[in-house]
Amino acid sequence: MTKTIINPWEWQENLGYSQAIEIKNNTGTLFCSGQASMTADGQPVGGSMREQIKLSLENLHKVIEQAGYQPSNIVRLNYYTTSVPLFFEAYEEAMIWLQPHNCRPTSTLVQVGALAFPELSVEIEATLVK
Repeated sequence: MTKTIINPWEWQENLGYSQAIEIKNNTGTLFCSGQASMTADGQPVGGSMREQIKLSLENLHKVIEQAGYQPSNIVRLNYYTTSVPLFFEAYEEAMIWLQPHNCRPTSTLVQVGALAFPELSVEIEATLVK
C-alpha cells in the first residue's frame, strides 16, 4: 500500500488531521460503524465528553484490532457530537489517542440533534486500509 497525504495548508496540523489521503495498491478496506461510549454488553455509558471520547476510541481500537488492522491504517475518522463546543473542550483526548499511532486521518466533525441513546454525546466512525 502507498499512502500519500495531501495538505495544501499547514493549519490542520494543530488539529491532527489531513485534508486528503490518496491510497494506492491497498489489499483491504475496513469500514467501521460509529463507536460510542458503550459497555461490552451494549449499554450506553454517560459521563463527560472527555470520558465518552476516550471510551469511544477504546471501543474503536477493539474493532480495529479484531479485524487485523492497526490504528495507523485509519484514513478517515468522522466525529458526530451533540455539542461541538464541548467536543472541542475535550478534543485533546482524541489527539492523545492519535499521536502514538502516527495517525493524521481525513476527518469531519458534525453536530447532531441526538445519537442512538440520550446518554451519548459523541460517536466516532472510521475507515481503514491495508
